[in-house]
Amino acid sequence: MRNILFIFLCYFSLQIYAQEPQLAFQYFRNGDYEKSASIYKVLHEKHSYNTTYLNYLIDCYHQLESFNEITRIVNKQLEKYPNQEYLYIELGYSYQLQHLQDKANLYYEKAISSIENLPNSGYLVGKTFQDNHLLDYALRAYKKGMELNSSVNYNFQIAFIYGEKGEIENMFNTYLELLSKNENYIPTAKNYIGQFITDDSENEHNVSLKRLLLKRLQNNPQNSWNELLSWLFMQQKEYIKALVQEKALYKRNLGDLKNILEVGKIAFEDNDYESSKSCFNYVLENTSNLETELISKLFLLEIDMKTNASIAAIETQFQALFNQYGKNSNTINIQGIYADFLAFKANEPEKAISVLKEALKLPINQFEKGNLKTKLADILVFTSKFSSALIYYTQVQNDLKNHTIAQIARFKIAQTSYFKGDFDWAQSKLKILKNSTSQLIANDALDLNLLITDNAVKDSLKIALKTYAIADLLSFQNKNQQAIDTLQIVLNNYKGHPIEDESLFKQAQLFEKINQFENAENNYLQIININKDDILADDAHYYLAELYLNKLNNTEKAKEYYQKIIFEYPSSIYLVDARKKFRKLRGDEIN
Repeated sequence: MRNILFIFLCYFSLQIYAQEPQLAFQYFRNGDYEKSASIYKVLHEKHSYNTTYLNYLIDCYHQLESFNEITRIVNKQLEKYPNQEYLYIELGYSYQLQHLQDKANLYYEKAISSIENLPNSGYLVGKTFQDNHLLDYALRAYKKGMELNSSVNYNFQIAFIYGEKGEIENMFNTYLELLSKNENYIPTAKNYIGQFITDDSENEHNVSLKRLLLKRLQNNPQNSWNELLSWLFMQQKEYIKALVQEKALYKRNLGDLKNILEVGKIAFEDNDYESSKSCFNYVLENTSNLETELISKLFLLEIDMKTNASIAAIETQFQALFNQYGKNSNTINIQGIYADFLAFKANEPEKAISVLKEALKLPINQFEKGNLKTKLADILVFTSKFSSALIYYTQVQNDLKNHTIAQIARFKIAQTSYFKGDFDWAQSKLKILKNSTSQLIANDALDLNLLITDNAVKDSLKIALKTYAIADLLSFQNKNQQAIDTLQIVLNNYKGHPIEDESLFKQAQLFEKINQFENAENNYLQIININKDDILADDAHYYLAELYLNKLNNTEKAKEYYQKIIFEYPSSIYLVDARKKFRKLRGDEIN
């Protein structure tokens, strides 16, 4: 019994001991510095070697302006532990808070001098200066520590301080100096540098970084400089310039071509087809790997499809690929894209369905099978065979639970239900997808859910929404003029209804597809006139500016609407692009 009581008392004492630091910190965080100091004082006296308690106690005394107490405890600590000379900074800072700068400077200099006696203390001295926002002294401490001890590297700390001081060029140079000695720091350097550059090539920090890299490349060629230049150009969406750097790296190292493939893919996704084509042509000239060949040729073929090559020319290219590589598991992606081409470009959906069903008989993995089934279901929706489409989507959803392909299938089920006018069932699926691991799917689900919710409020029978959904389906089926006419029915019958601006915007995009640019212009202007604060207003401004710039050859109007986005919609997703294009149209010089 006595032993049990002893154990209980020990346990209880440990619990109390563990709670004291937590309570002191809680008081500190809540700004109750007197209570916090009273606990930290006891903890420090019991555990004077624990500098954490001492540092919090000093911070409390700073807040309470108990400067005499700081002097007392610091001097006492230095008597006991003479090597803790970083504490001179705390004494100095105490005097600085009392506006006794000369005394403060004396102690700061003592802390700097202490590094000579103990070079390994460079980091602790520098960090203490940094924590007290004494950045110039912190720089001196870190640099002195590195001078006296060549085995330490404080360049990350130094670069961070330059960033805090706004000395961005010095910060860049420090990171580059770090990389000149160890290229393994490239990912970390990119992470920090990336916080100071934008996708605007005219941004002063972008220009500064580019100049520094080019200078180093001329004076001391090194892979790091090419890699960082390529990365910078990628941020600026200057893919041809990125390709030049990647070519230099490839020629110098004779490594693989994966980086050039990656540049090509990103350029393709960003609709820069010329740059993308240059990347994939270069890859084809330098590879003998079957998989790499197929990827490159497939992208080149897709570029031709995107840039409106003739149906016959595309068909010829597909057949040439199948003749060279066969219809087998190696070309499964090509077969899937061929089916898309047949259905959505060549208007041969039945032939596309046949291609996919044959492909599904090949020995392929479950993910490839899921992808093909999703494509097959899409084409069935294209031909209005909704029930058959839903069967395939459901199979994919059940076979690949929690995978992105399954989430896409679930969204397609909701979208198909929406096309059919079954809005309640569609929303039940969309609500689940709002938490999808894929941000793109989650956003699409949220947008469709909001469309249904916002436009069902004033229309209990949902007639306007059903008509809009029919137009949406006709658009998916490439029946553009029928879709435009159906949307016009909505616009004629539902003036002032929430769906009016959605219909105008959808119709404007369809007008652009069939090259009726003046009609598209009129629609965008109507959206702006209805409500300048509407959720689609900034979209209308941006698409209108793009229309004036790229189709109607009216640069003054384009400039006007880009400028409106900058000043009237500062939180718009189009802000950065609008600012960049406005500056270019205005004729701004690169700094």
